[in-house]
Amino acid sequence: MAKVNALVLTGYGLNCDHETAHAFELAGAEAHRVHINSVIDGAVRLEDHHILVFIGGFGWGDDHGAGVIQAVRFKTNLGRRLLDFVERGRLVLGICNGFQALVNLGLLPGFDGDYRSRCVALINNECGNFRDQWVRLTVNPRSPCLFTKGISLLDLPVRHGEGKLYADGRVIERLKQEHQIVLRYALPDGSPAGGRFPFNPNGSVEDIAGICDPTGRIFGLMPHPEAYNDWANHPDWLREREAAKRSGKPFGAGPTVGIQIFQNAVAYFQGR
Repeated sequence: MAKVNALVLTGYGLNCDHETAHAFELAGAEAHRVHINSVIDGAVRLEDHHILVFIGGFGWGDDHGAGVIQAVRFKTNLGRRLLDFVERGRLVLGICNGFQALVNLGLLPGFDGDYRSRCVALINNECGNFRDQWVRLTVNPRSPCLFTKGISLLDLPVRHGEGKLYADGRVIERLKQEHQIVLRYALPDGSPAGGRFPFNPNGSVEDIAGICDPTGRIFGLMPHPEAYNDWANHPDWLREREAAKRSGKPFGAGPTVGIQIFQNAVAYFQGR
């Protein structure tokens, strides 16, 4: 089976690198935690990897806005190489601060193959404060996103202060029409959150929690799938274990839904 290499960017206030690398290793990839400077100076080649991951955290202290400085540094130093990476059919994943970087880079939403223009923003939470909670999410079954194949409903944690997705109405309408809205915040029963707090924790337009490009190979989301790498990560795991026991069902068999997202990315290359 071919080895799948995942490049997990680190440095300057970014975090979650250990959890993200661990999630990819559980999914069957070989994960490399690499400081962004090592990619810029060529010590580590972007071209030697199949998956590029922009992780969560507070890159450069979120000075000038979340994900802005990381996007500027990447575009200035690696812009052409990043576009070549995308054109070669590689995958790009942006989680939380990484999602913010992707929209600032213009990699998302990528309308008409334009991976340079910014037309979506992730701005301050409408509630006015940082949110650290678990959320319920629904997956658009018509989305081309490769990362969410076979998943319809999931719980993941969010931890952000600038997670409200906002864009011009025409952009939002196109995201809807082209099924590039991958994840939406939902109520506990899986019905739309309808902007209701705290189910939609940030006031995101159309309850949007994650979007992809038209190919489905570039995916950005505010929730943290790497933080649900073990069944005991879920805040209700004891209750769910007891419910499974009483009904005679197994609990904790197989990967969590968080790891399934990473497995889908790895399987994309293993099946080619």
